[in-house]
Amino acid sequence: MVRLAFAGTFAASLEPRVRAHLTLPCEVVVADEASIASKLADVDVLITLAFTREMGAAARRLRLVQVPGAGLDRIDRLAVPAGAWLANAYGHEIGIAEYVIGVMLAWTRELARLDGALHRGTWLSQWAVGTPPPPAWPELAGKTLGIVGYGRIGRCLARRARAFDMTVLATRRDLSTPDGLVELRGPDGLHEVLARSDYVAITASLSPDTRGLIGQRELRTMKPSALLVNVARAEIVDENALYEALAGKTIAGAALDVWYRYPTGAGVTLPSHRPFHELPNVLMTPHVSGWTEGMLEARAALIADNVARVARGEPPVNLIG
Repeated sequence: MVRLAFAGTFAASLEPRVRAHLTLPCEVVVADEASIASKLADVDVLITLAFTREMGAAARRLRLVQVPGAGLDRIDRLAVPAGAWLANAYGHEIGIAEYVIGVMLAWTRELARLDGALHRGTWLSQWAVGTPPPPAWPELAGKTLGIVGYGRIGRCLARRARAFDMTVLATRRDLSTPDGLVELRGPDGLHEVLARSDYVAITASLSPDTRGLIGQRELRTMKPSALLVNVARAEIVDENALYEALAGKTIAGAALDVWYRYPTGAGVTLPSHRPFHELPNVLMTPHVSGWTEGMLEARAALIADNVARVARGEPPVNLIG
């Protein structure tokens, strides 16, 4: 019998789906992150977005810490007990890539503004009577997309952007595996990518090297007409520099799905220390770009498979070294 524990709201939301994929008998515990440590003494597999020293000290027979997402920024890797594996999960790349294409289209064609106007009976188009037609909107075809961090999400996004006849540039630390979809640059090519791109998508993971990677200098390198899309981690882009760039129209706009402040309780929580919500050139969403049926099913299946692997004494998929 394998004993599983799900800690935290997101991990708990996956519990029914994981259970449906399990192929061996399991005993399941579900708790919040604050109280899970007291229940870890006999747990074999812990599914959690966060792992602390308190958890590590309490987990006497833990064999796997399974992160139900890609990010490891809340995992204290030194706290993982000796002999236990650490693994993460993906499955979100298709949903996030679709989101980026969607916000690029919505921004370029001004869909929110047109929708709001037509709800009021105002035709902001060539069909209006007595007013000149608006300028024609640009197409994605022929434009350049820059991808900062060319991993799973970046590759999914590049394939979709190429279907729109876009030129795609990307930065990546490892240049040994070009795929023919993009013009690939190393980290020292970041400024070239920013300067050439009409749209810039941040898809890199957060690390000491990427924290604050995009600051005032980098934002000033971008075209004044460019749109920045961040679906990675907010802290990759300097908060104050981004606000000032948007307020001062250094860049045309931003679509932001990841934030500098998250809810810690019920009620209203503004997502930044700066008033991004007051700016008309910011499209704001509450970290939902990867929240799709496909992502939930892919992660549940992977977690269940890793439980079976650990039960057989085999290393998990997506093992973190």
